Amino acid sequence: MAVNLPSSSLLLPLISLFLIFITINGQHFTIPESTIEEIQQAFAENNLTSTQLVDFYINQIKTLNPLLHSIIEVNPDARDQAKNVDEEKRENQGRRNLGDLHGIPVLLKDTIGTRDKLNTSAGSYALVGSVVARDASVVEKLRKAGAVIMGKASLSEWYKFRSLSRVPNGWCARAGQGVVSSLISCFQFLFSG
Repeated sequence: MAVNLPSSSLLLPLISLFLIFITINGQHFTIPESTIEEIQQAFAENNLTSTQLVDFYINQIKTLNPLLHSIIEVNPDARDQAKNVDEEKRENQGRRNLGDLHGIPVLLKDTIGTRDKLNTSAGSYALVGSVVARDASVVEKLRKAGAVIMGKASLSEWYKFRSLSRVPNGWCARAGQGVVSSLISCFQFLFSG
């Protein structure tokens, strides 16, 4: 099955979305290309909150996911988690290091178990609504570090384990055909010197 790239009329607006500059508290801060260290610096200087960062990413997902099909679901508690870590930062007032991941939104593959409102389905409708016994070890560590569990990212359904036909890489029932790898190749071609 061939993956259709977005038409050239959609490509330029899509590229411009990745080059967004936002203004927070009068300061210019570029989120899409920021490192965790730069985001933590913006947190420390009160130029950015975890809630603002989560809102930015939710808006990016709403804008881009209909085209990219890369996010299966957004955690309905992501904003509340971000508010909680923002409150922890306010109460802490720099007295102790809260860690590099504190307040940073993360996406998990849809096979990593989370004991919350998110599904863990391997991209299949067959497991929607199933409940895992506990958070996966990596999720426990992320939560302990103060990371915000933003949602579940797409994958090849069942990691293609159950594929009896030639189902394309990146396809799953819950998200459809992901096109991120095709877009990355396109961006590399456009911006290669």
